[in-house]
Amino acid sequence: MGVSCGSSLRDSCSRAADRCSRLFPCFSDPARRSAFSLKLALVLLHILFVGVLFLFDRDLIEKTKHEPWYTATYVLLFVATLVQYFATAGTSPGYVIDVQKAIDERDAAARRTLLASDIQKVVDDRDAAARKPLLPSKQPASSKNGDVAITVDGRNNHRGNATASSKNGDVAITVDGRNNHRGNATASSKNGDVAITVDGRNNHRGNATAWTKLVLSLFPQRSSTTSLTCPYCNILQPPRAKHCHDCNKCVLQFDHHCVWLGTCIGQGNHCRFWWYICGETALTLWTCILYIGYLKSNILKAWWADIILILLLAALSICLIFLMLLLLFHSFLIMTNQTTYELVRRRRIAYLRGIPERVYPFNQGVCRNLYLFCCARSSSMYRYRLETLPTAQELEEKSRPYTCYDVLSCRCC
Repeated sequence: MGVSCGSSLRDSCSRAADRCSRLFPCFSDPARRSAFSLKLALVLLHILFVGVLFLFDRDLIEKTKHEPWYTATYVLLFVATLVQYFATAGTSPGYVIDVQKAIDERDAAARRTLLASDIQKVVDDRDAAARKPLLPSKQPASSKNGDVAITVDGRNNHRGNATASSKNGDVAITVDGRNNHRGNATASSKNGDVAITVDGRNNHRGNATAWTKLVLSLFPQRSSTTSLTCPYCNILQPPRAKHCHDCNKCVLQFDHHCVWLGTCIGQGNHCRFWWYICGETALTLWTCILYIGYLKSNILKAWWADIILILLLAALSICLIFLMLLLLFHSFLIMTNQTTYELVRRRRIAYLRGIPERVYPFNQGVCRNLYLFCCARSSSMYRYRLETLPTAQELEEKSRPYTCYDVLSCRCC
């Protein structure tokens, strides 16, 4: 009887789980379920700490009636902290694959524009030659909306989305990656790259190599693409990027993976994360003050009568100490332009080996670091910024000890 009841209960639970997975497909992933559970737990903890305070503290209720602005400000901070939490959790940390796609798309658009201008120039040259009575042309060409139509011996050959090149009156056409050659001109296409020769000038437009060239230009000592390629994502990593095994993606300026937020902290959301910690610290401090005020007003009561609030105050004090240390730590990282990963794993990172401990290679001064942290991403072309590794001369300059003149000239800023 007990075995049958247990099996029926398991079957009903599995059916309920399957029904929930069908209604909410995102919950079928264990990682998403875990992230959702942590977010729900964090919200419930916020409601618990604040709700118990309003439930027991009668003086706070009376103060709200006489000074509503005080409680309204506290509730506003509470709501703003939760909004900042979800905003930080929903912001992309700056995945390398997204930046690579943006750069490749922009390069492809520029390549198509230049390619269209080359084709138009070829067509205009041939039209001009066709109008000359002494130099008739057998192969007039025209272009409209990026299509090329070529007439050879009275036959009209229309090619949509084609590319053409001309040399000494000959035409080479590439249509959908297939090279259709006419005459002595050359045209080639491989892996999305197009090389065209016009009037003896070779115009090469690369699409697949745009990201490679950009990443290699960020390293002063040219490295091979093999040493810079992520073994998991199979893409080139710019400086300060790292693969996150929880997100299974490479992150720009990787700091750490936050389990409470369910996402990585990187260049894209580090600023939001700092503001969230700041708001959380202020809310926790204010809540601790309200708890202490309630316990002081009821100090004549037996201590076990308020055991729940005492335990909650102890938990809040631990959280407050942790949040304040975390806020100070990330403030130090921001002012020195570092990340948690670079500080903790300094000896394991290839581009930081051999650099003295107190030398921060990406430090550009406090003011410049704050500007880059707060404002530079919004004005960046690709929404993210890629930093170049400092040269040996720059590292030597950063390792130079401070003098009195450096202090007076605000070298640290």
